[in-house]
Amino acid sequence: MTGMADKEHEIPVKVVDRRWWANTGEAAETDAPSRDIKPSYVEQLEQQVAEKDRQVQEYIAKYRQAAAEFEDARLRVRREVSKDVERGRREILSDLLEVVDNLDRAIESARQGASPASLLQGVEMVRRQFLSKLEGLGVTRIEVTDQPFDPSVHEAITTVPSSSPDQDGHIVGVVRQGYRIGDDVLRPASVAVAKDVSL
Repeated sequence: MTGMADKEHEIPVKVVDRRWWANTGEAAETDAPSRDIKPSYVEQLEQQVAEKDRQVQEYIAKYRQAAAEFEDARLRVRREVSKDVERGRREILSDLLEVVDNLDRAIESARQGASPASLLQGVEMVRRQFLSKLEGLGVTRIEVTDQPFDPSVHEAITTVPSSSPDQDGHIVGVVRQGYRIGDDVLRPASVAVAKDVSL
């Protein structure tokens, strides 16, 4: 009897799910709009995402184009530098060929019986010409005469006893000349250095 009374007092409850994604395909029982329509803020977000995707693709295309242009420019510069180096090398070699031509003339003159003095004069002239060409390229000799030994520009090949204490550590002979190119040492001078044996 009590069970029957409980059933009489039950109030029927009807739940309508209005979430657009929870659509089960059943027809709506009220006058609510169709569940297939997305809320406007979702459509706005989807439009924004589509616009951002389009911008990203545009930026990627611009990046690829800029990268290709940069690579082309890099290759063009490399080719130009290579041509400039080759042109400079040819100019240097052409200048050095003038020195070789003069050496050939000196040799030919010696074969034709030129005097030793004139041959020596010709060879000295060619040597001066060659040193002048080197100076034009920025190559100069390292001073060694009466200089104190400097390991940054000199290479000590041997030591010799000094004739006076003042001469200790000074260069007294040159085995091979040294050269600079600009401020850098191209080849150190090979020298003999005085050593005071009384110390």
